[in-house]
Amino acid sequence: MDIKLELVALPVTDVDRAKKFYVDQLGFVADIDQTVSDEIRFVQLTPPGSACSIAFGLGITDAAPGSVRGMQAVVADADEARAELAQRSVEVSEVQEFPWGRFVYFADPDGNAWALQQLPPR
Repeated sequence: MDIKLELVALPVTDVDRAKKFYVDQLGFVADIDQTVSDEIRFVQLTPPGSACSIAFGLGITDAAPGSVRGMQAVVADADEARAELAQRSVEVSEVQEFPWGRFVYFADPDGNAWALQQLPPR
């Protein structure tokens, strides 16, 4: 059985601020921004090259804004990713080296925490 992760919900306080951060600063593609009612707004964004998207909005999740930890994506080069994020005014960590890869860390405006991993040579 194949199981494909396609969507992860992120809790945010300000939908427009979060969308601006993910699209303008991180370069995610804005797939959907649909207001269904006064209680429901669905925003779906996809990182470039990813088969999995994120979603946030109104009525999407009841998790506390900023409570997501451990979101991780893979990049080809951690140094290049760090430089690009810094150039886009994202507060990003220095590259950290581990036997299981090279990482840079950042958070969205609400504090949802991300890691970008450069995989070690196989």
